[in-house]
Amino acid sequence: MNTKEKAKRTGMIFIALLIIGGLVLMYKGNDALVLATEKKEGILTAEQVKMSFDSVSGRLIREAVKEGDFVKKGDVIMELDSTDTDLAIAKLKTQIAQMEAQIASTSGTQGINYMKADTDESQSYRGIDQQQAALQSANVTLKNAQLDYNRKASLVQAGAIAQSQLDDAEMTLNVARANVEQQKQLLSKLTAATNGSSTDTIAQERQAAANMANDVEALRQQKAALEVQLKELEVAKERLTLRAPEDGKILKVLAKEGEMISPSTPVVLLESNRSYYDIYVSEKQAAGLAEGMEITGTTVAGEKQVTGTVRLLTQAPGFADLKQSREKGQSDLSAFQVRIYIDPQDGIIPGMTIGVKDSEFTKR
Repeated sequence: MNTKEKAKRTGMIFIALLIIGGLVLMYKGNDALVLATEKKEGILTAEQVKMSFDSVSGRLIREAVKEGDFVKKGDVIMELDSTDTDLAIAKLKTQIAQMEAQIASTSGTQGINYMKADTDESQSYRGIDQQQAALQSANVTLKNAQLDYNRKASLVQAGAIAQSQLDDAEMTLNVARANVEQQKQLLSKLTAATNGSSTDTIAQERQAAANMANDVEALRQQKAALEVQLKELEVAKERLTLRAPEDGKILKVLAKEGEMISPSTPVVLLESNRSYYDIYVSEKQAAGLAEGMEITGTTVAGEKQVTGTVRLLTQAPGFADLKQSREKGQSDLSAFQVRIYIDPQDGIIPGMTIGVKDSEFTKR
């Protein structure tokens, strides 16, 4: 056999193998998807959490963990520089203290003004009482002067006394009348301060004191606004400390001390304790499943039973491309993806292969 015939035979054998392989693939369908549907095995995968600082930025001053560390929920992972935030908090606290002092001062002044109005009112009533007594005394004096004048006028007509004595009595009467008018005016002036009119000085003092309540309320509202700002800064300071959201293992530290960190930029990759594996089932098997159902799988290594819960049951992705690339009927288009989250168990770690036997579907 010469070299040319030998090469020709080798080529024919190779072409025959390709044709046979294509036929086997066409009728049996041993691609990755079909194999996964038949074996129903999946790789156990741990969910990963990309940790970042929430809405804050700054210089990283502390790394509290390193790759491979196990952490508990709430453990400190990283810290950003809080100097600027601390200064802003101290400034706001000072402003709030000043506002509290102003509120106390204004409230105290208001109280003093009310007390002054009460004191002025008390003194005014006391003055009115005194003036009423003075007016009463003046009226008595006027009455006596009128009686003395009338008596002397009669005596003058009878020639019993001189005209000069009547003149003196008349002068005394006029003085008494003038005194009564003067006392009336003084009494009217005193009562005007407490009669509730526009000239009521006591009412004006009380109104001025009452108006100070508006000033106090305005100060309190300003204080409340400052307290909201303080709360926002305290929340921002708390966010400068990155804490573990759940138990897990540090897979990757993406930022180093001294670097400037931007908000929402991943700095740590955390492997959580939540693990799952995916299997693919036929449409008939999927009909007997439902999200929330328990399924028991078996590890390929060690054949340990692993209990899990179906969290996702959906049509497997990517079937449009498969349909366009081959003619195998609808069997390939009816596979469903089942995601099963397992219960934590000793000896079961991410990366292990877990299979589910057909009996898990037939017993339902």
